[in-house]
Amino acid sequence: MGLDIYAGTLTRYYAHNWKTVVQQWAEENGYGFNRISPNGEQVEEEELPLADVMEIVCGWRDWITKAVTPEGVEPYQPWPEDNEKAYYTDKPDWPALGALMVYGASLLYREPFPKTVEKHWDFNQEPLIQRAYGDEKAQWSLYTGTELWLPIQDCFTFTAQNPAQNQVPMSTAGMLLAELGWINSNGWNAPEEEFLNWDRTEGYPTDAAIAKDGTLGEVQEHTVYNTESLAKFAFCIFYKAARYSLEHQVPILLDY
Repeated sequence: MGLDIYAGTLTRYYAHNWKTVVQQWAEENGYGFNRISPNGEQVEEEELPLADVMEIVCGWRDWITKAVTPEGVEPYQPWPEDNEKAYYTDKPDWPALGALMVYGASLLYREPFPKTVEKHWDFNQEPLIQRAYGDEKAQWSLYTGTELWLPIQDCFTFTAQNPAQNQVPMSTAGMLLAELGWINSNGWNAPEEEFLNWDRTEGYPTDAAIAKDGTLGEVQEHTVYNTESLAKFAFCIFYKAARYSLEHQVPILLDY
């Protein structure tokens, strides 16, 4: 099961009125696309009437913004919701997210990180990441299993019900941006004009190329990835999502 990131209105997300980068690419190049479950079956997404989606989402938004507002301060303002506002999406996938997490943990604890990772690497079993999971001082959104970030500048993490009534770890886009800033400052120290290109210059090696006529070139499956390159790739994607969230006042969700 792959991992996508989405920064946009919850209405568009829950109304399924958005497309992953893979879906967009497939449509642009004349290919079909179906979501497949881990057992190989096509995923059928339940459709609710748009009016029902809007009612659920807006009610949840109004509740959560009040619930997370610290006592004695002016309540956070609910963000605008509709089914048309533009969104940002990309596909870091799990190995790159794990690489970013292990790279960040290596900086936190000043210990070396694995230079390469395998394609089906279970990063949750990585000692550095497990250490961060159990560290009360490392309550970052990256290490608390956050699945949803609110478009709020203040930094905090918490657990609450999402609009689908599932209890999940949540945080704020401001928190995510602060974490990424710390990682960059204590690691690469790269200027923004450099790391904004890492989603194109870093990441997964190319297994195969598709020619303009639609034919598939020579396939060379890669099963080992460069950890730091994957970490840079994920860093860029999550940074762009966090900036987009705050600039456009929309939440961020992990989709898998």
